[in-house]
Amino acid sequence: MILSCQYPLLGLSLRVSTTASFGLAILCSVLVFSGLQMYKTHLGSTRLMTLVAGYIASWLFIFMLTALSNLENIMFGKGFQARVIPEVALCLILACSAAGMVHRVSVTVCLLCSIVGLYYLNKMSQSASTAPSVPVTANSKKKKL
Repeated sequence: MILSCQYPLLGLSLRVSTTASFGLAILCSVLVFSGLQMYKTHLGSTRLMTLVAGYIASWLFIFMLTALSNLENIMFGKGFQARVIPEVALCLILACSAAGMVHRVSVTVCLLCSIVGLYYLNKMSQSASTAPSVPVTANSKKKKL
């Protein structure tokens, strides 16, 4: 997975390599996890903040899944894709357990927000990986007898 940002009006497409994307995703994962742990008393104090903690933990899921997918692409080649059972389930369990360290309601919010984020991540990945198809035109010249 390559992190990219496109500016169609300016004609720019900013991309980061797989190795740099792995480093950025690991860095963001560590920052989000440490932020959850540093502010867990504040995040678990009110109902609204427990919801915010679950939402933040869902970002931890997205960053960990990005890092794991990039690591697999580095190790196994560019065609390797993250699967549901080992990779997605592992990242989801880790993110929900990090949310559970804040408050148990945050686990449910993390699970729901992570599923929504996974849907949009999959949708974005499919639209970026499919090349525009070129219609095939067949010559329909009839033979004269």
